[in-house]
Amino acid sequence: MAQMGITRRDPFWQDMLDFRNSFDNIFSRFFQPLGASETGRDVSWMPAIECYVKDRNYHVRVGLPGVDPKDVNLQVHNGQLTISGERKESQKTEDNNYFYQEFHYGGFQRTIPLPEGVKADQVEADYKNGVLEVKLPLAEAALPRRIPIKGAEERPSKSLAA
Repeated sequence: MAQMGITRRDPFWQDMLDFRNSFDNIFSRFFQPLGASETGRDVSWMPAIECYVKDRNYHVRVGLPGVDPKDVNLQVHNGQLTISGERKESQKTEDNNYFYQEFHYGGFQRTIPLPEGVKADQVEADYKNGVLEVKLPLAEAALPRRIPIKGAEERPSKSLAA
């Protein structure tokens, strides 16, 4: 018959084990391959984006060279613009003996938080020369406005020579 003994649990070592597991998780996420996502879906590349406000519209420009606009999906939902799609390889790599290759192919997805006041039902998108331009009209209340500062005009400026 096996003898069972009472062992004392040392909370210090349990805390150290928890710390090590957390550190391993952070370390592995930091060094996961470029484009690998936490959801397990492989994302091969991320297109560059820029967002700005001009002419009462919120603009999002996305660099998508080599992407067929039919392979791009736009969605506005819960205050976010999601752009996803795929850049397909035009040539078979097995037939070529590449010395160097920097083109990235495969799926991509970018999600951009939108400012309040975007009129989601009036979104327009245009694709030209490898750049996707998404224009989202803004409500008047969402536009930036200049706020005058009281007292700025009232004070006469004093010269140092006086």
